[in-house]
Amino acid sequence: MYRHILVPLDGSELAECVFPHVETIAEGQDGCKVTLVRVVSPLHLYGGVESSLSPEERRRLEADSMKVARDYLDGVVRRLKDVGIKVEPEVLYGGQVVDEIVEYTEKNEVDLVVIATHGRSGVSRWVWGSVADRILRSVCMPVLMVRAPGCVPGI
Repeated sequence: MYRHILVPLDGSELAECVFPHVETIAEGQDGCKVTLVRVVSPLHLYGGVESSLSPEERRRLEADSMKVARDYLDGVVRRLKDVGIKVEPEVLYGGQVVDEIVEYTEKNEVDLVVIATHGRSGVSRWVWGSVADRILRSVCMPVLMVRAPGCVPGI
């Protein structure tokens, strides 16, 4: 049923709580591919300090961010391949995390997105927003949202 599952990650343990669900779904689908995605945003420092950096230093810092993201995903890929899942990493670069993920789903025939959510509501959700919620409302394929362990309703 699913041929391409996308798993957005931010490097946190919370985001990785989706793996048992991804493994179960992927194991039941012959030829299913799982893509782990991490989005790296352009360098932005408090108070606009990045504008005082030389172009070379800015490129170096952004390249370092891309390498950290790639190294993280490569480690996750090794863990998932150990359980027999066809998985590949993808580091995306762009300004808005949600926009980059939505664009990737549209261009790469993704048919399921699996993402963790903090489960925030009320003022906390309004202040912090929700990447998971915005993805849910922006893509045209099924989205499996996994609540983080220890989620307390109403926070």
